[in-house]
Order: sequence, then C-alpha cells, then structure tokens
Amino acid sequence: MIRRFLAVLHARNMEFLRDRSSLSWNLLVPVLLVAGMAWIFWEEDRPIFKVAVLADTEEVERSEHPFLTTEHIRFFAVQNRADAMHKVARHQIDMLLEFGDTQSYWVNPDSPRGYILEKMLLGTSGRSLAKATVLGEPVRYIDWLLPGILGMNMMFSCLFGVGFIVVRYRKNGFLKRLNATPLRAVEFIAAQIVSRMTITLVSTGLVFAGTRYILDIRMDGSYWLLFLVAVVGAFSLIALALFVASRVTSEELASGVLNFLGWPMMLLSGVWFSTEGTSAILQWLAQVLPLTHILAAARAVMIDGVGIAGVATHLVVLTGAGMVFMGLSALAFKWRAE
Repeated sequence: MIRRFLAVLHARNMEFLRDRSSLSWNLLVPVLLVAGMAWIFWEEDRPIFKVAVLADTEEVERSEHPFLTTEHIRFFAVQNRADAMHKVARHQIDMLLEFGDTQSYWVNPDSPRGYILEKMLLGTSGRSLAKATVLGEPVRYIDWLLPGILGMNMMFSCLFGVGFIVVRYRKNGFLKRLNATPLRAVEFIAAQIVSRMTITLVSTGLVFAGTRYILDIRMDGSYWLLFLVAVVGAFSLIALALFVASRVTSEELASGVLNFLGWPMMLLSGVWFSTEGTSAILQWLAQVLPLTHILAAARAVMIDGVGIAGVATHLVVLTGAGMVFMGLSALAFKWRAE
C-alpha cells in the first residue's frame, strides 16, 4: 500500500513540476502580491486627515500657506470645486482649501475631523480666512462598504465560476466533444455569460435584500439603475474571465492568472477604503480595472441617488470592455487541450 501511495504521490508531484506555467505562477503571484501591497502601503506614518486644495496644478504648493506644512495631514490638489465640496459634505474629505486673491476654506460643522482641522488652520493663519460651511449627512461606513463587499463577491464568482470551469472542461475533454457538434465558440461563450450572470445576480440580489432589511442600508437611487449596473458589471467580469480561459489548458495556471487579476482589483478598486488622495499612479491604475467602475457606479446610485446620466460613463466603459473581451475570447477560443 505504501508503494502505491508513494507512486501516485511522485506522479502528481512530477506532473505539477513539469507544468512550467503553473509552477511559475505559483512562485510569482505571492511575490508580486507582496510587492504590490508594499508599494501601495509604503508610507511609514500614514496621514490622519485628508485636505483638498483647489489648484490648477497636480501638486500642492506648500509655500502658499503655513498650514500646508503641517505634518500628518495629506494635502492633495483638486480642480473641481463642486465635486470637492460634495465630498466634504459626505465626510469623504475633511476640509477644502482655496488660496488665491481670497483665501477660503470649506468644512462640515458636523465633522469632528473638520472641527479639529479648523482649529489648527486658524492657529497657523496670519490673516483671516473666509469660512464656508458645507452641510451633509455623514455616510456610515457600512453604507459605503456594502457595495464593495458585494462587488468583490461578484468579481470572484464571475472570474472563478467561469474561467476555472472552462479550463476544466478543456482539460477533461468536454470541450473536445462539444467541438464535434454544430456549436460555435461565440454561442458557447454567450451561454456561459448568461448562465453565470443569472447565478451571480440572483445570489447578489438575495444578499443585498437581506442586508438592506437587517442593517437599513442606505439606498437613495433607483433599484432598476442599480440592477443595470450589476448586469453590465457582471457581463464585463465574465467576459474577462472567458478571455483568460480561452486558451489556457492548466487549472493551476488559470487559478494563478485569475488571482493575479482579482487581488489587484480588490486592493485598488476601493473595496475596503477610499482611494481619494492617493498617488496619481494608483488612481490611474484603478481606473483601468472593471471593479473600480462597478463600485463607483453602485455607490453613486445608492449613496448619492444619481440618475443614469451620473453613471453613464461607467456603464459605457464596462460595456465596451465586456464586448472587447468577448470578441477576443471568441477569436482565440481553443476547444482542445493539445
């Protein structure tokens, strides 16, 4: 019995070691994830407050005011006054500053952080600044977090529920048998998209309904628009998974690639924390990821109550990306493992 066990053990180990693509991904993915995490959270002393400064440049000119040299505050430049004031009202930004011919600041009187920053600003100011208050109901963290959790769950469900399964179909010969039928690649891909989308939307909808009822989750917008965001977002993620699985023949390699795509989305797309005020490079990378647009659109509908015009850009980006990935998947699709 021991000899049979050792023979099977040796065969499985050699099978894995000879699959160079899988071996490489299993070694590289943890290193890349650790390097990415270290790069994202490289700051030793993370700022306590976030303060936006109206400016025409990408960087804040620290010499404009003594307050801008205060430590433990992240000062970042913004160009859109209305958008920044809205974020102050929602407690996403602690204060908004403008230095020019007239020096002004905006603060939410209901924000404890804003109160502390105002005292610090007035203590370092040599002349009076014009004060403006921005009123707005604070957004509970759970209201902000729920779209991220649901989006993350949708992402992993779409990536692994489609990409991993298609690779397994190819490896065990199921796709080879389907190739003997009149079924075309685009028909097979479309069926996979509709199937996984139905499962994902039903499960996500049930979780949303339960948490909305139990935790009284904020929902200021249209349920139909939120459903549309979920449909388009799921389509984009499933098409991405199919593109990855269109030619991969190893389940281990597919798992590595899907994890390599999923973890950066979970870290950079704003699932757990807002990327407001982070480096320009991180924000640019976040805009490339489908999950970023899904969460931004969902939060805009749920928290801000925007209409379809407010999320149109996100819907166009997700639809376009999904169509591109679906087309590439159909062109590159391989039925056989050989």
